[in-house]
This record gives sequence, C-alpha cells and structure tokens, in this order.
Amino acid sequence: MARRYDTRTTIFSPEGRLYQVEYALEAISHAGTCLGILAEDGVVLASERRNTHKLLDDVNFSEKIYKLNDDLCCSVAGITSDANVLVNELRMIAQRNYLQYQEPIPCEQVVSTLCDIKQVYTQIGGKRPFGVSILYMGWDKHYGFQLYQSDPSGNYGGWKATCIGNNSQAAISMLKQDYKIGETSLNDALAVAVKVLSKTLDMTKLTSDKIEVATLTREGDRTKIRILTTKEVDELIQRHEAEQARLEAEKAKEKK
Repeated sequence: MARRYDTRTTIFSPEGRLYQVEYALEAISHAGTCLGILAEDGVVLASERRNTHKLLDDVNFSEKIYKLNDDLCCSVAGITSDANVLVNELRMIAQRNYLQYQEPIPCEQVVSTLCDIKQVYTQIGGKRPFGVSILYMGWDKHYGFQLYQSDPSGNYGGWKATCIGNNSQAAISMLKQDYKIGETSLNDALAVAVKVLSKTLDMTKLTSDKIEVATLTREGDRTKIRILTTKEVDELIQRHEAEQARLEAEKAKEKK
C-alpha cells in the first residue's frame, strides 16, 4: 500500500502519513548513536564514532560534534553530507544574528530557524527531507543551559536527556531510570553517558576511539565548549568499569 504514496514528499497516504519523512527517520535509526544530558552546571553530548579506520588522517579531531558559535554546539546522527550542509546553515544563522544585533543568538531561535528550513523540504515537490537528526547544547542569558533535538520533519523540542540514532529507545529507557532531575552534576552526567553508551552500542567493550564526548560549561562570564581527549574518555570508561565490578561483587555477596 505504501508504495503508491511514497514517491513524493508532498503526497499524504490515506492514513495521513508522509512516508518519505518516515523513511528519513528510519535512516537515522540506523546511524551512530548520539545522546545529550542536561546537568545543573553544564551539558554533555556523547556520540558513537563509526569511522575508525586506522589509515584515516586525524586532521578533523571531531567526526560528529560541531561547534556553531561560542555558546552553541551540536551533534548529528544520519547522513553526514546532509549534516554538513545544515551545520553550515546553523553557523550562518548565528553569525547573521550577531552581525545584526551585536549579541549572541538565543539557543531556541537557532533551532527553530533551521527547523523552518527543514520543514520546507517536506512540503515542496522535487526535494527530499534531510536525513539527519541533530542534538544541540547551548547557553544563553534567558534560560541558561539548554538541550534541544530536531528531526527531518522540522519538529524540535527541549529535553533534560535524550538520544538519537541506533538503539535510541533502549538508551532513552536507561536515561529515564538513571537521570535525576535537579540533582545531576556534570560529572554525574558524564558517568551516565558512558554507562548508557556501554550498554547500547553494538560492541563487546567500550573504547575511547569509538566514542566522542563534549561538555559545555560556564567559567566566569564565558561559555566553554570542550571535546574530551582520548585520555579523559579512557578515565571515564575505567571509572565506569570499576563501578560495575563493585556492583557485581555486591550482588554476588547478597546471593551468598
């Protein structure tokens, strides 16, 4: 039945569905996992790195996390070439606002402006939706630290913690259990991010070359965006493994 209604983005099916948009969402569900966690003193983005070929030149330090301006950063899941176009557009939106008003753009305004563009690609014939979902972390003077997610349909929303990409539903279920609203510090958020990725990624052992982690914090009156080094990610993984070993040891004692 779907085959009659999925040739164009502008055709609704009898059930009121836009199949091309759903197919774009399906493409994202097979992409590398990205998750974001909002803490009291910052925001964390963590993503799965799939291009780990040893012959690749490490000129680009980050594969899936992009800085947009001094107060905004994003992570992408889906078709990377589509993501590059949207990231460039996001940077342009932020810079146009700064040029016009001489102050940083509010986080939600960046997201909503891009989503207006993405929505157009679901309504005009001859175009296809962008096959990419984006997580944004940022800070502005109006609402402080913020975390947003947008998808190919042009929808967006603010989140305390969320995940996009492969095994995202399993990751969101874990975040519901482990995330404590109003009590999560940046260090807690980093620990939860590593724990969730270790359980949801399709690999036997989590290693620092398979994931990227970025943090956004405030130091004085400036926003600081950092991509964690391999050594720092290794330390987080070791801390997680030690905690898991301790919990397993406690369970074994209880059984005895």
